[in-house]
Amino acid sequence: VQLQASGGGLVQAGASLRLSCTAPERAFGTYAMTWFRQAPGKEREFVAAITWTSGTIYYADSVEGRFTIFRDNGKNMVYLQMNSLKPEDTAVYYCAAGRIGTTDRRILTSRVWYNYWGQGTLVTVSS
Repeated sequence: VQLQASGGGLVQAGASLRLSCTAPERAFGTYAMTWFRQAPGKEREFVAAITWTSGTIYYADSVEGRFTIFRDNGKNMVYLQMNSLKPEDTAVYYCAAGRIGTTDRRILTSRVWYNYWGQGTLVTVSS
């Protein structure tokens, strides 16, 4: 599974961006999908996750209420709508996929369960 993330850019605080991730894989609809991010000098951290049915969604506390993850299995796409961006949201954002058959938050928010990663897209939020 090869993932391609796009949509990053330079915006001012308070602006919105929508990240997209595509996977040219006919079995895409069976994968849980997630977004992680990594700021300079920091560990890669969980942002949001969505099960393959879209029935379960989790967010990091830092983005809850501002970011929305959603997917279109017919188009093999997953999105991250980011509103009210803050300078601390500045990071490289990565999408990832994993065949995860549980709704357990501890698993869906852990990077070790995701086998396939995109190359990342840079989001820079200026103050």
